[in-house]
Amino acid sequence: MSRPRWLNDDEQGAWRAFYAASRVLFDQLDRELQRDSDMPHAYYEILVVLSEVPGRELRMRELAELTRSSPSRLSHAVSRLEGRGWVRRRECPDDKRGQLAMLTDEGMAALVEAAPGHVEGVRTHLFDRLTPQQVDQLRAICEAVVEPLVPDHPLLRREGLGTSAGRKEGP
Repeated sequence: MSRPRWLNDDEQGAWRAFYAASRVLFDQLDRELQRDSDMPHAYYEILVVLSEVPGRELRMRELAELTRSSPSRLSHAVSRLEGRGWVRRRECPDDKRGQLAMLTDEGMAALVEAAPGHVEGVRTHLFDRLTPQQVDQLRAICEAVVEPLVPDHPLLRREGLGTSAGRKEGP
């Protein structure tokens, strides 16, 4: 058995700062989305992913992968979103065992309504606190961490998946 490669003091400080910042930031954004739009961040993420793909629909398996969710957790979330009329499921035409999740017009409207407040929260709690150089560094650091773990992660592509609710050009 190999010896543990313990973190030195600088690494330990950086790890704890990263962990605290990411947890606190996502908790804050989730609270704000719940308060302002009556949706948890996990639901917002599902709506964003669906809004960015052609036809606004994906196989449930692909949606689970893109949202880093288990199939059962995603199925539960999509059931809740269906109850709100924001997502609709249908059988996959080329595979009767598969299902597609489709963003409805009502779901797109809910996303468009929630996006400005969410983007303002991201800006206020993250980007307004950073210099342009720190923004570049943050991106480079995050890409360096994600790329070896998930080399084909769609969010690493500069162009993203498509049109995002948080982007300047539209919902």
